[in-house]
Amino acid sequence: MATEYDLVILGGGTGGYVAAIRASQLGLKVAVVEKGKLGGTCLHKGCIPSKALLRSAEVFATTKRSEEFGVTTSGVELNFLKVQERKQGIVDQLHKGVQHLMKQGKIDVFEGIGRILGPSIFSPMPGTVSVEMNNGEENEMLIPKNVIVATGSRPRSLPGLDIDGEKVLSSDEALQLESLPASIIIVGGGVIGIEWASMLSDFEVDVTVLEFAERILPTEDEDISKEMQRLLTKKGVNVVTGAKVLPDTIQKDNDVVINAEHKGEQKQFKAEKLLVSVGRQANVEGIGLENTDIRVENGYILTNEYFQTKESHIYAIGDVIGGLQLAHVASHEGITAVEHMTNENPSPIDYSLVSKCVYSTPEVASVGYTEAEAKDQGRNVKIGKFSFRAIGKALVFGESDGFVKLVVDEDSEDLLGVHMIGPHVTDMISEAGLARVLDATPWEVAHTIHPHPTLSEAIGEAALAVDGKAIHS
Repeated sequence: MATEYDLVILGGGTGGYVAAIRASQLGLKVAVVEKGKLGGTCLHKGCIPSKALLRSAEVFATTKRSEEFGVTTSGVELNFLKVQERKQGIVDQLHKGVQHLMKQGKIDVFEGIGRILGPSIFSPMPGTVSVEMNNGEENEMLIPKNVIVATGSRPRSLPGLDIDGEKVLSSDEALQLESLPASIIIVGGGVIGIEWASMLSDFEVDVTVLEFAERILPTEDEDISKEMQRLLTKKGVNVVTGAKVLPDTIQKDNDVVINAEHKGEQKQFKAEKLLVSVGRQANVEGIGLENTDIRVENGYILTNEYFQTKESHIYAIGDVIGGLQLAHVASHEGITAVEHMTNENPSPIDYSLVSKCVYSTPEVASVGYTEAEAKDQGRNVKIGKFSFRAIGKALVFGESDGFVKLVVDEDSEDLLGVHMIGPHVTDMISEAGLARVLDATPWEVAHTIHPHPTLSEAIGEAALAVDGKAIHS
């Protein structure tokens, strides 16, 4: 059976379903093809379940030090099955919410694998989507005016370091653990690796992080990386940077044993399990791209600033196009693509205005350029920095490690970047993001009266510190 649509979206993850809702709001007849569950990686294998586990880890770690707050407890124990039950309950609730949004928007959802066909009896142009239905029923043919490819990504591995789901895990398998290992090696010190290192350490797992680069969180400001390594080390995580893992040395008997080159010699590392966290690769296979003129380069679909592929009626968004592989980025790319195809004249996304977050303990959040990136652009830079140790609310929380750092153009007074590490900074970063969008100066940020006592006072003080005027330093 063939059905005509204004828009068919391949992938019902955060980018895909948000694009579908926006298209429905604009009066389009929309279908979403999803081979798994609506919500995609973010809801089922990424953002939400991992943050639920991180929250449980934070509560467990805080409870163990409750006497610092004058609260005496005894017999504090971790019930990891309950932790997993809570995580799944949150995921299930949000999944039902997304399903409701699809019904509310009168968006048709096809559960199966969608493949783009070339020119055929259905259309003289590539773009008809054949859906191989999960229930085994006959393929559905969807004939759209426009297509959005939002097929997302999956965990990447290293050649020779195969994921077996038992001893060697990706984040997908780690999220489904029924019990915690006594020890783990995490290969990769990027965002996902550091979140897992923080979480598992708080769950009392012995954690070793092996990072190939010379510092963890290599895309963050260098001062943030150094502080994160210091604080992870302080709570017992063994962080090894400049470590080249040698997959052919892996042994999987009772424990996982693997060697890594470090400072000119091979060192051996041993743990109960090994988690591979070396980034994600786009899902570009098996969706019919070969039937089109769409270009794929370095594993990612190429698009223009409005997310059109070389086939102008076929768009691509989210992880499948690379760039900032973040759920909130995919959502806004989806909205931009839909508004472009409906002649709403959207503005292209300025990725330097996108906030990034790491939900470890402590948290990390940033927007704009690092100090090194600003200097590489040839700018004269000045810095404002303020520690949470001088913030009353941080002391009340019992979480006073970390700081806020502003990177400012000395000549123009433009706010180039804001970088934070400390308590609840992932909730605070939106103020900095808005300041970047509005092209605010440090003076304007500093003269925004921040309520006392709040953690956000650190932003105002850091803005004053740019010109040496911080009050509490």
